[in-house]
Amino acid sequence: MNTGAQPRLAPARRGPAATTLFALVAFISFAAIAAALVSQHRFGMMPCPWCVLQRLLFLKLGVLAFIGLAWRSLWGTRICAVLAMLVAGTGAVTALWQHFVASRSQSCNLTLADRLMSMTGLDTWLPAVFEAKASCADAAVDLFGVPYPFWSLALFLLAGAAMLTALLQARR
Repeated sequence: MNTGAQPRLAPARRGPAATTLFALVAFISFAAIAAALVSQHRFGMMPCPWCVLQRLLFLKLGVLAFIGLAWRSLWGTRICAVLAMLVAGTGAVTALWQHFVASRSQSCNLTLADRLMSMTGLDTWLPAVFEAKASCADAAVDLFGVPYPFWSLALFLLAGAAMLTALLQARR
């Protein structure tokens, strides 16, 4: 007997691979912040404004990944993946700028990174994490022979690639 009612379709859900990718990006993001804090507080590598801006971008990336983990619909996957890719792209550009431009200047006072961090208020609210304590030239250090911004760049690119993969899987 057909009553004319349409059958209800279950909401589209993403596959387990996208969930794994969001978890990976959350882990990468918070591990990057933890590594930066260990470098600063244990090994005395003081951050510049561009360093702390990248910390903020990793924080945003991690939060978006957690939202993507919780919001399990296809639209949730798509929205969170696209926003996370934008943040990862911004982080990659920031890391490149830090290495190729900012680290060559003696002062990074009143640069875009310095102004953005001051606008957020995080440098006064959470100074142990977000206060810049070195000039860009002084903060130009290597880890295992690789400049610190390149480590950050690699993590932003990896996170962006993971989010692109999650987005492409959500299109199927």
